Amino acid sequence: MSTKKLLSVIGLSIVGILLLIAVFTSWYTVDESEQAVIVTFGVANETNTEAGLHFKLPWPIQKAEILSKETYSLQFGYNQNAEGEIVAFDKETKMITGDENIVLTDLVVQWKITDPKKYLFNAEAPQDILHDATSASIRSIIGSSLIDDALTSGKAEIEAETRDLLASLIEKYDIGITVLAVKLQDVELPNEEVRAAFTNVTDARETMNTKINEAKKYENQKRNEALGEKAAINSRAEGEKVARVQQATGDVALFDKLYLEYDNNPEVTKQRIVMETLESVLPNAKLYIMNDDGGTMKYLPLDGLQTAVPPAAETEEEGGGN
Repeated sequence: MSTKKLLSVIGLSIVGILLLIAVFTSWYTVDESEQAVIVTFGVANETNTEAGLHFKLPWPIQKAEILSKETYSLQFGYNQNAEGEIVAFDKETKMITGDENIVLTDLVVQWKITDPKKYLFNAEAPQDILHDATSASIRSIIGSSLIDDALTSGKAEIEAETRDLLASLIEKYDIGITVLAVKLQDVELPNEEVRAAFTNVTDARETMNTKINEAKKYENQKRNEALGEKAAINSRAEGEKVARVQQATGDVALFDKLYLEYDNNPEVTKQRIVMETLESVLPNAKLYIMNDDGGTMKYLPLDGLQTAVPPAAETEEEGGGN
């Protein structure tokens, strides 16, 4: 074979190879959960988020970088190996609280790619930046929190503050990532003895709170009983006050009426008052009205005589008169 013919075959082969490359690199597909960035000579100039088959200029003019739209999870402080076992990184999670206690804190950060261009070209390793920013954020928040808050009731607030701080850092770095959520997986003390001591302290505090609540309940009960008794006493006193005022008002009215009668006829009124008083003081006594004119016989006991005369004598006396 001549040299000219050989060169012709080589040229045709090269052209065929180039045509195959052009054919196979001139189209790309985007799934529903994906997004694509078209890079032209190393410059990102188009983002495609529509699913389906798309065409572009062949390689090496353009290439398509396919990225996922899904939500990613960054595991901070631990990892899961191929066998499903959890591998902890205590050095990474060891932190100092605001009251100078040591805790082990691991968490999960949920994030997603919201700007593919910036994610590809604004940082060489955006996930490493996210990891470092997560470490800085959680250490800052734990460093300003008390150990009681970190281990018990303050976890939700720590999560929210960590998410806000991490989101602000990622926004400053401008790497095309959005932080969606931060979830504390585990916050614990570094060894068993410290954990046991803290558990005892926590139990004692809960017991104290229980006793305080019981004391407050007893206090409220006794206060309510005292207030009820006070109200009853006030009500009885008010009723007695009204009764005495009405009684006094009636007595005044009676005295005014009596005084009017006395003013019209003093002697008769005086005698009637004396008799009424004697009747009230000596209800079973017999009263005799006597006229003391200086004689011997002061009164005639007619009642005694009437009871002494038998019925027969009365009958004969009546018959003889006829």
